[in-house]
Amino acid sequence: MREQFADYLPPPVPPLAPGGRAAAVLLPLFEEHGDVRLVLTRRPETMPSHRGEVAFPGGKVEAVVDRDARDAALREAEEEIGLRRELVDVIATLPTLATVVGQFSITPFVGLTDGRPVITADSREVDRVFDVPLTELLADGVYHEERWSFGEGTVERSMQFYVLEDETIWGATARILTSFLAHLVEGR
Repeated sequence: MREQFADYLPPPVPPLAPGGRAAAVLLPLFEEHGDVRLVLTRRPETMPSHRGEVAFPGGKVEAVVDRDARDAALREAEEEIGLRRELVDVIATLPTLATVVGQFSITPFVGLTDGRPVITADSREVDRVFDVPLTELLADGVYHEERWSFGEGTVERSMQFYVLEDETIWGATARILTSFLAHLVEGR
């Protein structure tokens, strides 16, 4: 994994749109029995937004406590799933992406842990923590795209999905995951 990202330089972070909010997420990875596994969460149905959705640990960049987006991703992972920041080796920053809903500008970070991390979910923010091998995410039939209409049917947008045995990854999480997996497979 380190080799895959050794020479990787992400594109510059675009400026925030007016009214936009900076956010950051962590893609926690670890190796177990020869498989590289990715840690994901499912948000509780009680959350004000994105109820029940699969997500990476992360959240808003808080200027009062975070030095930068990387710091925010590590802080949020520690708060949400108990992943201690000193146990994470951040090896890459992926391209920042903007969301329509909530007007977030999300910067993803790829972080490695030495073996399976000890996880303790904060039940207020996380309903479930699970991990999936990258080989499963890359398997035939797991990924598909759909075209969705937005804004009274005038704007069509590609929506990406990863359908696992017991969860479906979609939305911004699927877009980030697709960018990450494309770099692994194609080296871009």
